[in-house]
Amino acid sequence: MPRGLDQLALLSSPAPLPDAVALSGFLDLMPDPRGLRGRRYLLAALVTAAAASVLAGARSLTAITEWIADAPVWACRALGFPVNPLTGAVSVPHPHTLRRLLVQLDGDALDQAIGTFLTARAAPTTAGLRAIAVDGKVLRGSRTATAPAVTLLAAMDHTGSVLAQRQVSDKSNEIPAFAPLLNTLDLSHTVITADALHTQHAHSTYLRTRGAHYIAVVKANHPGLLDRIRRLPGQEIDLDHYERTRAHHRQEIRRLKTATFAHIDYPDAKQALQVVRWRRDLSTGKLTIERVYLITSLPPGTASGAQLAAWIKGHWKMENLLHHVRDRTFREDDSKIRTGHLPRITAGLRNLAIGIHRQDGQTNIAAALRHAAHDCRRPLIALGLTG
Repeated sequence: MPRGLDQLALLSSPAPLPDAVALSGFLDLMPDPRGLRGRRYLLAALVTAAAASVLAGARSLTAITEWIADAPVWACRALGFPVNPLTGAVSVPHPHTLRRLLVQLDGDALDQAIGTFLTARAAPTTAGLRAIAVDGKVLRGSRTATAPAVTLLAAMDHTGSVLAQRQVSDKSNEIPAFAPLLNTLDLSHTVITADALHTQHAHSTYLRTRGAHYIAVVKANHPGLLDRIRRLPGQEIDLDHYERTRAHHRQEIRRLKTATFAHIDYPDAKQALQVVRWRRDLSTGKLTIERVYLITSLPPGTASGAQLAAWIKGHWKMENLLHHVRDRTFREDDSKIRTGHLPRITAGLRNLAIGIHRQDGQTNIAAALRHAAHDCRRPLIALGLTG
């Protein structure tokens, strides 16, 4: 190497921003599953490097290790890889080193670190209730001959940042994981949206105990409650919100009505909601009409009809802003990662990448990944390592 380039390689990495929120600071709090002997690389350095590669579009474990191997010297220094004090050379981990760590990594601890980092990194929110959606996703490619596919239950704010994630037990469903998922979050001044599976008395009692409100979908799993809401005199109730949209080759009309009742057999329920959706396919002319019934703990006047409609519609952002992106952009369902904790760990890293790009104002995640891949500095800046 020419002498000038050799001296350039020995320069220190760009100094971290003094007010930056760095992912490594949250990863330092995670337990290290490795033995005390032979720890050449810091856990935070290895996981941050993996996160940076996913921010740049890495879809597989091979792509993650290739990005790390190709990273310039200054980037390796910024990531925290060890430097030889005599030669100044930076040691880069072998792919097997990173794989062994990720296979054993505590998924709960990683998801908590990611959620806390995204919360700290987010811009301050305006006054009012914050909406959080809860929904599950099956990692279809993780299924093996002896074990079912991994199912993950996540909590995402309606702007697209995953705040918490938890793996569902193989012999159970999402219901027992609901409260443990939200235990790590501050639920004060929040409204939780979920599908009909989580319209459970225990869930609603838990949310109200934690200071959160809920908007719960009522379907046939609660036949008595559904029948009582259906019997409300809908024609005599004033319309609270009307919305007409045209997108995706279809025309849609949404109508929302709210009704207050003195008592209903559901914890702290204050209002019943009826949403009627009219959808017309512009290519075929087919018209479909759907009625959805919900209940909420929000007292009358707490939120306008437009706000309630936005929260109800916003719950599906979890499918559009998160699950769809992981499936289509990161090709998650095609992934054949099945070993140890790897399916959950890689899903958490994708949540992190999507959340960061959303917070930075990106709406096209595929384009954001390509942009980050063009310059190694960009993912490191996003993770709070360099300025």
